[in-house]
Amino acid sequence: MEIQELWHSSSQKTHIVLADCDNSDPLKILIKTSYSLVSTGTERIVSKGLVPVELWQSMQVPNMVGSFAFPLKYGYSLVGEVVEGDKKWIGKRVHLMHPHQNYAFVLPEHVTIIPDEVPMHRSVLASILETAVNAVWDSGVSIGDRVLVNGFGIIGASVAFVLDQFPGVKVFVNDANTDRRQIAASMGFNLWDDTIEEQFDISFNASAKGEGLQFCIDKTGYEGVIVELSWFGTGLVELKLGTNFHIRRQRIISSQVSQIPGSKLSRWDFKRRKELVFELLKNPKFDMLLTTQVPFSQAPEIFDSIRQGNINDICITFTY
Repeated sequence: MEIQELWHSSSQKTHIVLADCDNSDPLKILIKTSYSLVSTGTERIVSKGLVPVELWQSMQVPNMVGSFAFPLKYGYSLVGEVVEGDKKWIGKRVHLMHPHQNYAFVLPEHVTIIPDEVPMHRSVLASILETAVNAVWDSGVSIGDRVLVNGFGIIGASVAFVLDQFPGVKVFVNDANTDRRQIAASMGFNLWDDTIEEQFDISFNASAKGEGLQFCIDKTGYEGVIVELSWFGTGLVELKLGTNFHIRRQRIISSQVSQIPGSKLSRWDFKRRKELVFELLKNPKFDMLLTTQVPFSQAPEIFDSIRQGNINDICITFTY
């Protein structure tokens, strides 16, 4: 069997490559892919070769092949159906972290069975929602808070959707991209504008821009919390910390999905967090995040646009 795999051959080029599938390992299962999701921010940095050398080991994900020095195949979230392997797995719908390709041959411990109540297309959001759940945990949000989400890509939008389920929490969204602002408004979120004078209790920066973090600092109130969700790779960020940040005694918190927050570690593990995510995904409202589906054959062109910063979509999923 030949497998179609997406490879980044350099910081300028992405290809679909044909590879033979060695399915001789009796312990592995073969998954026929239905959808894979592009984590635009992370995969932009990976595809442009901007992963700092000192993070090459920690940034490796399950089933990644190659290195961040290129070539490599890298992916974030894939769902499909088991078609070969132990008969107890045949027909199971599963989610896993895996590079983009039409078939995946993996060990069963790398996959999570998708609950019957969650459709396959929505399940592809699972890895993104784990990031959003971690961010909300890190923020300490509570009933009645006024919250700003700056940057309405897939991460910011997912955080906004999770926050929107909290009683009394009022979520405002800001994005420099007018298309994304319109999408946020169509989803029912309040839009920030310069007529809003109140300061926020908590802000989330998911803009992948230093000026976005500065914006959150300036709009957050006394002893407020700013959660930084952007990953800047090798990029530098310049901030004005001598004004609002200092006098307001604010806190900037880094939130990243690879670890459970320390305050949760005694009771939570990755399995329990994944179970929570799939419980959230039973809500059909999350279908609103799935704004753009693209045939896998067009993936190289999509990555050309991602490298150039020409993506306005909230979420891009490849269909197979």
